Amino acid sequence: MPPVPAGTASPGPSRRLLLAGALAAVSAAVTGCSGDSEASASGGSKRLRIGYFAFPSGDLLVKNGKLLEKALPDHRITWIKFDSGAGVNQAFLGKSLDIAALGSSPFARGVSGSSPIPYKVAWVLDVAGENEALVARRATGISDVAGLKGRTVATPFASTSHYSLLAALEKAGLKTSDVKLVDLQPQAILAAWQRGDIDAAYVWLPTLDELRTTGTQLTSSKEIGAAGKPTLDLAVVSDDLIARDPGAIDAWRKAQAQALRLLKSDPEGSVKAVAAELDISAADARAQLRQGVFLTPEQVVSADWLGTDGAPGKLLGYVTDTARFLAGQKQIDGVPSQEAVRRAFYLKGLSDVLK
Repeated sequence: MPPVPAGTASPGPSRRLLLAGALAAVSAAVTGCSGDSEASASGGSKRLRIGYFAFPSGDLLVKNGKLLEKALPDHRITWIKFDSGAGVNQAFLGKSLDIAALGSSPFARGVSGSSPIPYKVAWVLDVAGENEALVARRATGISDVAGLKGRTVATPFASTSHYSLLAALEKAGLKTSDVKLVDLQPQAILAAWQRGDIDAAYVWLPTLDELRTTGTQLTSSKEIGAAGKPTLDLAVVSDDLIARDPGAIDAWRKAQAQALRLLKSDPEGSVKAVAAELDISAADARAQLRQGVFLTPEQVVSADWLGTDGAPGKLLGYVTDTARFLAGQKQIDGVPSQEAVRRAFYLKGLSDVLK
């Protein structure tokens, strides 16, 4: 893919184009999962289509341990892998998902505009730390973010990495027009890196670790978050699922809470599960898990993060601030009101996961 100058890029494809993309890109994944059409034909309410990333988190423990399948034996559960949040947003527009992992930046995009995507945030999977970072090819001699001026930098557009890259450039005194931004998915980033087509990339694990072997890390999402622009991996649920099967959301939250507890109480078991899901060694899985920031269930429902029904936490402000920043960068057309963001939070029954 040729470089796309960021300064001339539009805020993004229209919802109509996204919907067309969703129907084309997601249908193959959903159709390829046996039994999903049967579930729809047999009533639909017992069907759960879950989007996930091949990224170390409690989500992989839920999937590997079949925690949700055990909690909901009467549901047909389909796990669908995505490369980035942009694809997840498209899939929700195409009504192809019920639950999914989604970065805070693409979520902020999704709830902006006059036709917000019909989903709501219902859980926090992790807080971005050293597991997302900006790395330059060592051969370029670039040693800091300011050194990217005039260089070609890749990242998956509309992702948390894209958001953090924009924040890093701003902090370094660079405009987006000072670099050549290329929209590439993680595996395409690795290929472009190996060919020497790009000078730097902002991306997440496991691709990030491969880039580090021949690259110099310039900054990370941990550093950018500490400077006031944190990013998170959230989990969202469709408005349709909230209306037709809220009990499934309760069971899913409890499975996610169990996974967060296992990350701390059974680290070796967690390593084994992540290694199996990502098809990597235990040593690599252990190293990748150490780079993430995983909250406890108590922290997730606290005022510092998601909060509870009637009392949303600081995440409300984080999402609003993210949308404001994206609007300032001309990545979205306008900033949603805090009330519009509040309507995109599903907090009913959240505190029950602690019981």
